[in-house]
Amino acid sequence: MRQIAACLISFIFLAGCGQAWNDPYPASDAGRNILYTAFTDRPKHLDPAQSYTEDEITFTAQIYEPALQYHYLKRPYQLIPSTVEQVPQARYFDAQGRELAADAPAESIAESLYELKLKKGIRFQPHPAFAMNRYGQPEYLGKNIADGRQKIADFPQAGTRELVADDYIYQLKRLAHPRLHSPIFGMMADKIVGLKALGEDLGKAAKTLPTDGWLDLDAYPLSGVEKVDSHTWRIRLKGKYPQFLYWLAMPFFAPVPREVDRFYAQPGMAAKNLTLDWWPVGTGPFMLSENDPNRRMVLSRNPNFHGQTYPCEGEAGDREAGLLEDCGKPLPFIEQAVFTREKEAIPYWNKFLQGYFDASGISSDSFDQAVRVNVGGDVALSDEMRDKGIRLLTSVKTSTFYMGFNMLDPVVGGLSSRSTKLRQAISIAIDQEEYISIFANGRGIAAQGALPPGIFGYEAGEEGIDKVVYDWVDGKPKRKSVEVAKKLMSEAGYSNGRDEKTGEPLVVNLDTTSGGMGEKSRLDWLTRQFAKIDIQLVVRTTDFNRFQDKVRKGNIQLYYLGWNADYPDPENFFFLLDGNEGKVAKGGENASNYANPEFDRLFVKMKNMDNTPERLQIVRQMTGILQHDAPWVFGLHPKSYTLGHHWLKNRKPNDVGNNILKYQRIDAAERTAARLAWNRPVLWPLLLGLLVILLAVVPGYLGYRRREQRAAVK
Repeated sequence: MRQIAACLISFIFLAGCGQAWNDPYPASDAGRNILYTAFTDRPKHLDPAQSYTEDEITFTAQIYEPALQYHYLKRPYQLIPSTVEQVPQARYFDAQGRELAADAPAESIAESLYELKLKKGIRFQPHPAFAMNRYGQPEYLGKNIADGRQKIADFPQAGTRELVADDYIYQLKRLAHPRLHSPIFGMMADKIVGLKALGEDLGKAAKTLPTDGWLDLDAYPLSGVEKVDSHTWRIRLKGKYPQFLYWLAMPFFAPVPREVDRFYAQPGMAAKNLTLDWWPVGTGPFMLSENDPNRRMVLSRNPNFHGQTYPCEGEAGDREAGLLEDCGKPLPFIEQAVFTREKEAIPYWNKFLQGYFDASGISSDSFDQAVRVNVGGDVALSDEMRDKGIRLLTSVKTSTFYMGFNMLDPVVGGLSSRSTKLRQAISIAIDQEEYISIFANGRGIAAQGALPPGIFGYEAGEEGIDKVVYDWVDGKPKRKSVEVAKKLMSEAGYSNGRDEKTGEPLVVNLDTTSGGMGEKSRLDWLTRQFAKIDIQLVVRTTDFNRFQDKVRKGNIQLYYLGWNADYPDPENFFFLLDGNEGKVAKGGENASNYANPEFDRLFVKMKNMDNTPERLQIVRQMTGILQHDAPWVFGLHPKSYTLGHHWLKNRKPNDVGNNILKYQRIDAAERTAARLAWNRPVLWPLLLGLLVILLAVVPGYLGYRRREQRAAVK
């Protein structure tokens, strides 16, 4: 009985102190400026030469610093310096090495040169790779360094040094390392002078290297990169490629010191995950202090980070939204970011509502609890969310999802009038607005072309609609009727869904992977869309590897894919339909194998232009060609819905810049008060339970005492 009472008293005491009784975090973290969030998919690569997914850049963008970054608040997205003094301006040269004017025609430019100059005083995070002994030699370089160590914290000594041009040059060479398999090497080898030759040299050297051997990249020259001085370097590109500036804002082009590469290449390190892929090293505002990707990952403030401040300019509405209140204050604001892995949506959502995660997306299961969509399509927070002070941030992502036609297929492919009208009819019949409403909770807008909002050349309103699929009615696009689609089917020779030549019903095949579009309800819906124009749809579901093989060989008719912007430029979307990128013929990214000579001609002209009215006119022409030819059924651009608690400050949707953590701020006192208010323990069931126990136990206990007393008297 004493134990039961003691437990109850302890519980009541805990509920009354400064920490909620069900708080999942250590009591020592209470009141600290820590951001709590979650991740669902474990990152596979944290090495900047290899990492290329969204779940990875969540971490790498906070740790590494490429030369450039995006302005956090301004839209359209604007490149600004990160570690360099200014955004470099390209200088152009002809085949004889003579410098050309800035407005020289692209066909006359043989090489572009970019010169980058570092700001001084930038230092790497503390790390054992920089630790030196009393003789000025690396502390941790030699035999058996990995023995007895499982994580970076197991190395007691750490050091640092200033960031220099050599660190950026070393990482550029790492893109060509044959054992890293950088996903952008092939593309950059065609752009950066000498990178392809370097890859060949490193490939030969790697053949004679032991499995755990180190390849010292300083011993191999890269002709297209020149070190001017300790803080300045130049990069030469083939021809004109203005999009290169966007790549300079990606972790692929972040610095990696030679010492770090050497440190991790020592025998025994990889076997214990003591690698750059597991423990990244950078100059950014945060460093990875804990890495258990199956459970939790922690970013801690880099004590050596300094010199950057919160922006003082933005776009219309930012000041009213409180996004300029921290103007000029040093970054970052938070001391730690704790990422907990949550594999299930419901526990993730419940912890957010309890205040234990500072922000959350909205799963389909929680959508109706979080927001309400009115008749006009406007979205507002539910009363429950508003009463908690939760904020809703929405944005249309710079992404597109589409159904592609294989243009090599004899039925749905080709540019003949017959096949084109068939594709146009299918484009009309598939009701994207209905799909968005049913399967995406309204979180998306129907695509009118290949370009999403936020990309130069995207046009909203009547000017931008796909006139093959839509009419402009009462100030908004309205999908053409099924009757229009059936008329196109008849003109294509498929009246009532039968081939007028053979009398056979028209059957088309959709190849898809299990899950995603493979979900039965979505596929049933899609089958009904085709049935509206009397086409029989056959779904062929397979695993992802088999699906990729079919796409690569062109053994498909229809498929579903999507694309997220690498950088905010129309070239990054139009190249998916460039004839020179054909999947079957060229092994490129054009999975539809679309090839229209006029589109390809305009693409070559447009891709290297600056954003001028002339370029906009070309983009309009290209979009018009795609709308007519319909190599894709333009699907949707997804909308991002994010919820944030009122104590989380400076949150703004940003789909291109990823180094956003340094700008965010936590009001820890507000959070603590809310957690205590939202997680008060319900004590009456415990008290009732205690009373029941007492009623059951006390009579027996009293009877036992009486018997003992009588025995003592006898």
